[in-house]
Order: sequence, then C-alpha cells, then structure tokens
Amino acid sequence: LIAEDQIKMNNLAEKRAVDIIQNKIFRTNFHDGGYTWSPEHPNLFDVSIELCDEKGTVLDKVQSYFGYRKVHTENGMVYLNNKPYYQKLVLDQGYWPEGLLTAPEAEDLKKDIELAKEMGFNGCRKHQKTEDPLFMYYADTLGFLVWGECASAPVYTKEAATRLMKEWMEIVDRDYNHPSIVTWVPLNESWGIPDIHHDKKQQHFSTTMYHMLHAIDDTRLVISNDGWEATVTDICAIHNYGHGNADEKAKYQYFKESISSVENLLTHAHSKWEVYAENHSHQGEPILLTEFGGIAFKMGEQSGWGYTSVETADDYITEYRKIMEAIFQSKGLWGYCYTQLTDVEQEINGILTYNRIPKCDLSKIKELNNLFFPERLATNGKRMNGGIN
Repeated sequence: LIAEDQIKMNNLAEKRAVDIIQNKIFRTNFHDGGYTWSPEHPNLFDVSIELCDEKGTVLDKVQSYFGYRKVHTENGMVYLNNKPYYQKLVLDQGYWPEGLLTAPEAEDLKKDIELAKEMGFNGCRKHQKTEDPLFMYYADTLGFLVWGECASAPVYTKEAATRLMKEWMEIVDRDYNHPSIVTWVPLNESWGIPDIHHDKKQQHFSTTMYHMLHAIDDTRLVISNDGWEATVTDICAIHNYGHGNADEKAKYQYFKESISSVENLLTHAHSKWEVYAENHSHQGEPILLTEFGGIAFKMGEQSGWGYTSVETADDYITEYRKIMEAIFQSKGLWGYCYTQLTDVEQEINGILTYNRIPKCDLSKIKELNNLFFPERLATNGKRMNGGIN
C-alpha cells in the first residue's frame, strides 16, 4: 500500500490531491529503474476509490491504475526515465481481415503486442489510426511503447486544419493517462499538407500542431511531420525504403552510406523530398529511421506489393539481417520503426500474414533486433564517437 486517504463529501464534486511519493516510488538511480514504468519493467499502481454512506456501506466503487515514466531528448538521443533508450519499433496499421479497423476480440489486440515483443520490438508506431483504448491498456500492462497517430486529411483547407486540431485535442484528452504512449505523430509524409516545403501557411500549421500538443501535454515527444519536410520537431523522423533487392548491391551500399552518420542522414537523398521544410533545419534532435524495410513475401493466395521481395522464409531472414546490419552500423540513428507488423489488404510486406501467421522463425527476427545490444548503449548517457558503439 503506497497511500490511503479519506474525504467527507459535502458537495456534488470534490478535488483531492494525495501524496503518493513519500520517498517510496522514486527510489531509483541510473542503474535501477525503481518503480518507474518501462517496456522492461511495466510497473503500474492500482487505484481504488469507494463511495460509502455514513455507516461505511460501500455504495459504489471505481478501479483504475497509473504509471510513472519520463520521456525527453538530450544529446541527440531519446531518454526514458533519464536513461538513453534505443527504440526498436514496428509499424502497426491495426487491420484485421474480419473487421478491418476493428479487432475481432480484445485478445487480438493483446496478441499483436505479444507477437511484436516476441520478435524483439519494444514498441510500435500506430500508423494512420487512433487505436482502441484496450490496445493501450495492454501496452501499459505488458510493457510496450506506443507512438500515437491518426488518419491524415486528404487536402489542406481551413476546415481540414480546424478539424484535425480539434481531433487531436480529443485524442490527447482520451489517451493522456496511458504511460505506454511516449510520442504523438500529428502529421505524416506531408499528407494533407502537400506544399509544406515552401508554403508558409502549411508550415505554420505544422508548427502550430507541434506547439499545441506540447501546450496540452508536456509529458511526451511530438513529431511535426513524420518522414520528411519537418518543421519544429522533437525527433527527426526519416523514411527510407532504398535498400534494394538482393541483387541490387549498389543500391544497398548507397542505402548503407546514406544512414551511416548524422551528416549523411541529413544530406543524402532518401526520397524526392528534403528532410526539413524550407527555412527549417536540424537543431540536434534525435534522428530515427521511422519507416524502412517493407520486404514483400507472398504466402498463400493473397497478392500485393512491397518495397522489395523474397521467395522463401530463409531469404526473408537474410534480407532482414542485411537491412538491420546497415541500421546498427549507423553512428547517427537513435532508433527505428520497421515496416511492418502484418500484411494489410494489398500490402504483403508484413512479418506476419494478415491472419497473424509468422512468415519466418520469429526467434530469428528477435535475434537480429537484439544483434548489437546492450553493448552499444553508452553507459554514461552520452554518445561515444558520435554514435552507438
């Protein structure tokens, strides 16, 4: 029992503050997380509130939970609970054959997280979808980072900008108390803001979304435009699918070179778009590769596409290893988000099929996701030699 309190209700509504720290919760240092929440130690505190009559008979009861965690950036890295934290995320669009955006059962939401953790991922980017709160409940309890997102507008108009801003206020209000959510992604790949590179109005909208989200939630990071053409942002989020097929060695070498350092990440072409919008530039924020991979592997009758393709499970592992070796040799990256968890409609570039059947040995994926850890984390909280050693 951390804390206990009692109040006599004299009005229809009362506000009450309870001291729950009392030098008990934050017994932590750099090597010991104490009671803080993390994917490795998803510590949560149960809360029970009872309404009783004057005789002590319980009339009503509400139960909930909360978790303590801190997310910030420093020295070009993301920190979780004041320690450098390398994010190994997977892109998750949250579709199912039976219900599309609706999971057949609550357990299916839980299963997706368990499968992702089984593969060595410590979180996901919920892509173009504001997920069912049950998903965040399982992320909280199982220990799984979540980047929150919502669907983009198709075009830029005053009405679209107004609606998206209101939508995000509702999203934060609903999901604020989930410790698993560590980042908000209000805009993606300039969708709905196609002229942001030079259009001042669209740039103002991007920076407004960034500042608005920080104004109502100072506990999370915010990405102004995931993929390219960023304005003011906490994370420089880059998309790069240019690793090439197995026989495209020159393309792979360029991919490897393009992500090898901070300078190359910011200057080498990853797509036809610039990393930052006009009159904006890198201000030392952490750089993460937030979309890459997308290896297509057809199983069964489903047809579709991916960014590259393989024919066998062994080839899939070989290609995954090749990509991850390029990621981990980078002295400029501080995390990644692989595309993607499952096949989705016409996309067959999931590690799992649409029905959540593994396309390869998942222990091999985990082995590769953990290939260079924990040795590459700098124990003093600073980058060594400009990158991960």
